[in-house]
Amino acid sequence: MSDLLEPAAEAAPFATAHAHTIAAAVKAGEVTACAVLEATLARIAALEPKVNSFTDVTVERARAKADAVDAARAAGQELGRLAGVPFAVKNLFDIEGLATRAGSKINRDLPPAPRDATLVERLEAADAVLVGGLNMGEYAYDFTGENAHDGPSRNPHNLNHMSGGSSGGSGSSVASGEVPLALGSDTNGSIRVPSALCGIFGLKPTFGRLSRARSFPFVSSLDHLGPFARCPQDLALAYDAMQGEDIDDPSLTARPYEPVAPTLAEWPEGLRIAVAGGYFRAKGMPECFAAVDKAASALGVDRTVEIPEAARARAAAYVITAAEGAAQHAHRLHARPGDFDPAVRDRLIAGLAIPSAWVIAAQRFRRHFRLEMLKLFEEVDVILAPSTPCRAPTLGQKTFVLDGETLLVRPNLGLFTQPISFIGLPVAAVPVFIDEGLPLGVQVIAPPWREDLALRVAHALSEVGAARAPVANL
Repeated sequence: MSDLLEPAAEAAPFATAHAHTIAAAVKAGEVTACAVLEATLARIAALEPKVNSFTDVTVERARAKADAVDAARAAGQELGRLAGVPFAVKNLFDIEGLATRAGSKINRDLPPAPRDATLVERLEAADAVLVGGLNMGEYAYDFTGENAHDGPSRNPHNLNHMSGGSSGGSGSSVASGEVPLALGSDTNGSIRVPSALCGIFGLKPTFGRLSRARSFPFVSSLDHLGPFARCPQDLALAYDAMQGEDIDDPSLTARPYEPVAPTLAEWPEGLRIAVAGGYFRAKGMPECFAAVDKAASALGVDRTVEIPEAARARAAAYVITAAEGAAQHAHRLHARPGDFDPAVRDRLIAGLAIPSAWVIAAQRFRRHFRLEMLKLFEEVDVILAPSTPCRAPTLGQKTFVLDGETLLVRPNLGLFTQPISFIGLPVAAVPVFIDEGLPLGVQVIAPPWREDLALRVAHALSEVGAARAPVANL
């Protein structure tokens, strides 16, 4: 990063601005994309020794794209909705010219990707500027953000604490103000957990809504891709830019383009919101439930609903995750067992031993649970639940005590997220501060294909100040 140019003074106010603010300013000619980029690169260079969000910074590529955006504006061409907005992606997304690490040592031996992932292409088609690849838990089997090969991505609100995983670099890069927008993946909670621990907004779309083409898989029947940002408006802009059919992803569901940004501030008449009780009110620190209560109070919500068999759904999600993940990596486990993070390797090896009858039973229950949730959504439109059972643990912390029981940190940070991703529901992750301590998170859960509802509620919470995502004071 030694070849960075001195950032222009005009870009100083935009160094930590929201994506929609940057795009509007670039389009209006108030600042150039190049100036914004140089300010971003300078901030990354200054903060990386502390937060360790990035594994690759694509300086020359980013400068070429920023130059192209500025040239297009100078020529009077219409710019895209994310004009000049810097963004970065979890390093399981293909970036042309780089090996797709997926947080592993083994993947570094892969040849460079010949083409970008579809979602990277779509954001750049909207004139966003890719600035690099982000740190992550090995092969996405992680909730901590601690990588055995690249080191941990650190929580910008307290560098001694976890960023959450497996999209830890995505969370820390946005929370630290290195970039206003990042992409990550969510199999069992890997967008929602970092969003909660780092105090930012995130969106896990409906399963099959956004293309996964040219991203490295973990559990194909559970993997989702989505954005992180510091405000719901930016999530909506990115989500809209990434929608669309893709013949390169057979798991993508054919649906019409359904933009959410134009109606983000509109509150649907008669919207029915409830708080998840039962399972989602047990085995968590009191402050996590206080965060949900704060969001519910801000929205005037006093109804509680029970999500049926949520504990069983989490158990079934575990079975499917372990079995599918192990099958994905069986050949690597055989050929290069010593090159895995031991904590990941041992969980994958355990997955190889799961009886097929268990997997079949888990998949059958999955269909049942989905039907029960759809029935619940006939009664309510949106459900609020905690994102994690605690604030960010300290780096290296192995256990915590929940409801009098000592549990392992790594698997149990996803205690509240796994039952939801198990059936592919859309969720907006909302950051809530209840005191001067570390942030907390609330899941805004909507029915399939209703990302608009989840994001409208997130926006409403942001507008009344119940949810906020300040740039961390490093």
